[in-house]
Parts: sequence; C-alpha cells; structure tokens
Amino acid sequence: MYKNKGKICATIEARMTSSRLPGKVLKDFCGKPDLQHIIERLKRSKYLDEVVVATTVNRDDDPIVELCEKIGCKYYRGSENDVLLRVLESAKSVDAEIIVEITGDCPVIDWRHIDKLLEMFFSGEYDFASNAIDRTFPRGFDVDIFPVAILEEVNVITKSPVDHEHVSLYIYTHPEKYRLLSWKAHEKINHPELEITLDTNEDYEFIKKVYEKLYQIDPDFSAEDVVELLLDNQQLTEALEHTHRKDPFMEQREWEEKYGKQV
Repeated sequence: MYKNKGKICATIEARMTSSRLPGKVLKDFCGKPDLQHIIERLKRSKYLDEVVVATTVNRDDDPIVELCEKIGCKYYRGSENDVLLRVLESAKSVDAEIIVEITGDCPVIDWRHIDKLLEMFFSGEYDFASNAIDRTFPRGFDVDIFPVAILEEVNVITKSPVDHEHVSLYIYTHPEKYRLLSWKAHEKINHPELEITLDTNEDYEFIKKVYEKLYQIDPDFSAEDVVELLLDNQQLTEALEHTHRKDPFMEQREWEEKYGKQV
C-alpha cells in the first residue's frame, strides 16, 4: 500500500456519561460489550498499527479503563468536553502520525472500509479522507482519516466548542484549506437512509437483533451483510424512524452566528 507513511492509529471515542443512553459503550451484544466488539473489528485491519480508546479523566469512565486493561487494548484519559484535544492526545500517546477516527457508538464498523479508505488516502496528496462527507454509506460505518499534524493545526486555529466536540468538523467544512477525499458507497450499500448507531435504547434493542442474526453465523460480518439484512427485514428499523440525531452542521452554524466564523 505505501512505505514510510508513519504509524497509523485508530482512536475510539468512548465515555460512560452519554446523555441519552448512559453507559452505552459497555452495552452487551452477544456476550461482549459494544466497545470490545469495535476493538476486535478494528484489530482485523491489515494496516492499523495501534488501536487506542480515547476516554476521559471522569471517574465514571473507570469501567472503560478496566475493560481495556482486561482485553489488552491501549487507552488514553483526556478531556471530557474537548473531544478534539482528547483524540489528538490519544494519538500522540502512541506516537502516531495518522489518525483513523472512530466513535464508540458504531458497533458494526467494518475494518474493510478502513483499509480501503487508507489505500485511497495514501494514493494521493490528501489532508483528509472520509466516507461521510457526502452521505451515501449508512450511518454507523463512518471513517475519517487525517494526519496528526492537521489536527494539531486545527486545535490551534479554532476555539469553537462545536469544532472541539465534533473532531474533524472544521477540516471537512473548510475545503479551501484542506485537500479532501470523499469516498462514496457502491450501489449495494448506497443506503444513507439506514442508521446503525448506538444513541438510544431503541438503537440498542435494534442493534442487538442485528448481532443476534449475524454475529452467531460469522463474527466478522461485513457492512454488506448488515445492509442486506436490513433491506430484507425492514421491520427491524421501524422503531428508529422518529429517532432524533445530532446535526453538527446546524450546531456549527448556530455557534458561528453567535460568535463569528472561525477562519
């Protein structure tokens, strides 16, 4: 794929104090917590050198640390509110040069997408690569890739709390500054209407059913397997039709209207 591109680290943002579903990263799917499934799925990657859980100094997050120590996964404890800084410090704690940003609410994340996007990222001169700039993949398969140096720059440039909550938001909303690569889903999984993210109890019950149907057959089930299951069993998603998701673009616009645009 490439030579001498630097250490590649996947960071997983995880905390216990989610407002809508507290403790969601340790919710059980087929006998293992959400976070452990994500770690195991990421560690199948051919290109990742390290996986680091980016958690917080809050004592409520001690169970996350205990899980990481139990299964032998590295972790970093940083700011609870400044997620951008926490991810940056997590990557630097293992001397990484490239960050693959993952969130702890994506228990069906596919390592194949990570490897494909890394290959695309290193095929040219890019500052940022993502499969979520233009929404074609279902939510829950989101992967963002960028150099540590870029995030260090963004950390200095913007003080917006929205940018510091949504780690890569500033990068992909400033295409005049950064060279962006947007990967769009192929026809089979081009279903942006589908959402497989763990934010609410309804999400949990839904994803638990997905795991019960797929994980028992193949623990390394793919994104295509998930999409095929949902298209063939649309009743699985009916309970999620009225679930409200955060809109980082709206939050960013509201902050800029109040305090001015970060340049």
